[in-house]
Amino acid sequence: MEDIVREKDREIEELKKQLEEAKSENKAKEVFLSSMSHDIRTPMNAIIGMTALAKKYIDEKPRVQDALNKIETASSHLMNLLNEVLDMSRINAGKMIISQDVFSLSDLLHEIVSMVHPLIERRKQNWKLELQDIEIEQFYGDELRIKQIYANIITNAIKYTNDGGNITVTISEKVEDSSCRLSFICRDNGIGMSKEFLSRIFLPFERVNNSTVSKIEGSGLGMSIVKSLVEAMSGTITVDSQVGVGTEVRVDIPLKFEKINVETENLAGKRILVIESDSKLADRYREIFDQFDLAYEIVPSAALAVSSITEADFNGNGYDMAIIGCVLENSGSVTDVSSYLHKVKSDLSIVLVSDADWEEIEYRALRSGIQMFIPTPFFRKSLINGLNRLAGQSKGGQDNLSMPDLEDKHILLVEDNMINQMIALEILQSTKAKIDTAEDGNQAVKAFESSPIDYYDIIFMDIQMPVMDGYEAASLIRASDREDGKTVPIYAMTANTFAEDIAKARSCGMDGHIAKPIDINNVMQVLRHL
Repeated sequence: MEDIVREKDREIEELKKQLEEAKSENKAKEVFLSSMSHDIRTPMNAIIGMTALAKKYIDEKPRVQDALNKIETASSHLMNLLNEVLDMSRINAGKMIISQDVFSLSDLLHEIVSMVHPLIERRKQNWKLELQDIEIEQFYGDELRIKQIYANIITNAIKYTNDGGNITVTISEKVEDSSCRLSFICRDNGIGMSKEFLSRIFLPFERVNNSTVSKIEGSGLGMSIVKSLVEAMSGTITVDSQVGVGTEVRVDIPLKFEKINVETENLAGKRILVIESDSKLADRYREIFDQFDLAYEIVPSAALAVSSITEADFNGNGYDMAIIGCVLENSGSVTDVSSYLHKVKSDLSIVLVSDADWEEIEYRALRSGIQMFIPTPFFRKSLINGLNRLAGQSKGGQDNLSMPDLEDKHILLVEDNMINQMIALEILQSTKAKIDTAEDGNQAVKAFESSPIDYYDIIFMDIQMPVMDGYEAASLIRASDREDGKTVPIYAMTANTFAEDIAKARSCGMDGHIAKPIDINNVMQVLRHL
């Protein structure tokens, strides 16, 4: 009888605990809905208000430009909120799929830095990215999800660190048999978290402070999503924090990796001039170039670079390539430096190694003579292989960076929404390609089958359409008797952006996936690549 009573007491306590947890979760959901209502209405109010102002002052370009910039910022924030809610919904429904595609660590980190840099500058915070023991540069994994994990943690650090505070991100690797454990640590000296909140940090709908009070916005789903994603990749995440001291978040993810050969055959006998005044970056160049016995010189400014170029030409051992680095001493903009170097030596191949957002400076950079862009943080293989490719090109080559000129190419755009079709046409017409349109999958298949062999160079395919969807249309094109049905590139251009949607597009024979809202740079990258 005593045993039965004890068992019943234990069951009652367990039920009480479950009841309290359910009450707590329901309360968190109520707070979440209230906060989300505020957080969604805030950017929506900005979008509606700024649209009205832009229409009112349509003839005043500065005011319209300012309104458009604010609309873009608010739209991006709103999209992030909606994505988090949808991600959480799919995780709870068990529909999340982790892809296994090849990706570059350098490119991933560069994109994250480009994404968070404006936020850090706005808060005047001190940012540092440290790389330790990086040997593997290309991995198999879900680049989009890893980027989402890192970006979420860093943006949290930015949000909860005061203006002028410090944020340091450290990336390191440890090779374990056939996989590599990729470690990410983000440290800040922000407001920190209490032990009580740390015990709930991975629960959905939780935030350190309510946004309507603290003005720190977000869905409250971020860390819950991060934990789910990390665990789906067989990784681990830990959070240490102290109120008023700061927070440290560590993520370890095991990834299969791909070994890349370092190619130097085109660099034999070449001389390289590096303009870089940051001592740590200069040391990295020395370490890498010495390892491959390359001839180089490092100077801190454009003025000294000109002196070195002139002297080297006079002595008969001129430079073949010049690298414009991240920090230039008293040298002006990178485009000014590039133009100046070209005036001094017209056949000099110029490379920009920078943390800049290439798309923002691309137009000016190409016209100033820059022929290749290597994003930071740069690694041994990405740097050497990039320089080797450029050295192997004919003089004046631009490494496929310029706006693609597709005057003799043909594109089939399949899109049923007229506004989306108009936007895509505006983007694609800048390439001078001939563009045909179809408004559903059935029309797309007919347009393809009635065209000459190898007529279309690429097909951009919407997914959700009347009559026939994009998946079926792509499958029919691939199954056709025509030889080009198996080879014509087909890219999904759709708002279906989850990993399983991308996987389904691949299984139907599509070559790639472009998410809506359409990013012009992504489209141009696809066209350049092809």
